[in-house]
This record gives sequence, structure tokens and C-alpha cells, in this order.
Amino acid sequence: MANFLNTKQMENKRKHLEFIQSVIARMNSNSFLIKGWSITLVSALFALAAKDANLNFVLVSYIGIPIFWVLDGFYISQERQYRDLYNKVSETPETNIDYKMDATEFDKGDRTWLCGIFSKTLIPFYGISVLTTLTIMFLIK
Repeated sequence: MANFLNTKQMENKRKHLEFIQSVIARMNSNSFLIKGWSITLVSALFALAAKDANLNFVLVSYIGIPIFWVLDGFYISQERQYRDLYNKVSETPETNIDYKMDATEFDKGDRTWLCGIFSKTLIPFYGISVLTTLTIMFLIK
């Protein structure tokens, strides 16, 4: 009987880890999609600006890029928090797991939204987007 309970607890822990992993994958996918939408929007605005020689289209990208950057930072910070939750659950004995999906206890240090915005993966991506927008703006002029 004890072996059956232990097996059931291990199965419950494995399922809990799968749920956490699916949240991590969803956050990663959302971050990837945000980057794609950002590039698509900026490219479309560049095309409109070049077609009409109208800098207003390029200036609109200065609104879109920061919005996408902040949203992407949110997804990065959430992904990091859930990775910490995954690590905590994987190290916790089966009998002590509470099966919660709340990762807010890890919202500190380099796991905050602000740190997500200024992460080493987002600064180059969105920094290059801003620099490219500046360059295009001056080339269209």
C-alpha cells in the first residue's frame, strides 16, 4: 500500500511539473510572437514611410517598439519566475508539495518586470530596432 501511495505522489509531482513546464513554454512562445509582431509592424511602417516619403509613419514605430518591449519584458520575467517555481518543485519531496501554480514568491531580484525589460536578450533586440528606426528616419529625409 505504501508503494502505491509513493507511486501516486510521484505521478502527481510529475504532472505538476508538466503543468509548470507548459506555462514556461507558453511564456516563451508569447515572447517569440511579440518579437515577430514588433518586426512586422516596424517593417510595415518603414514600407509606408518610404512609399509616401512621410516620416510620420516612422515616428509611429517609436510608440510601437516600447510597447512591445515592455510586454516582452513581462513575458521574460514571468518565464523566469516559473522556471524558479519548477526548480523549487523538482527539489521538494513529494509529500511536501502544495501543487500551487503561484510563482509570485519569485518576483524579486532579477525576476521583476523591470529586470525583464532590461534583460541581456531584449536590450540588443529592441535597441537595434530603435537604432534601425533612427537610421531609416534620417535616410528617408
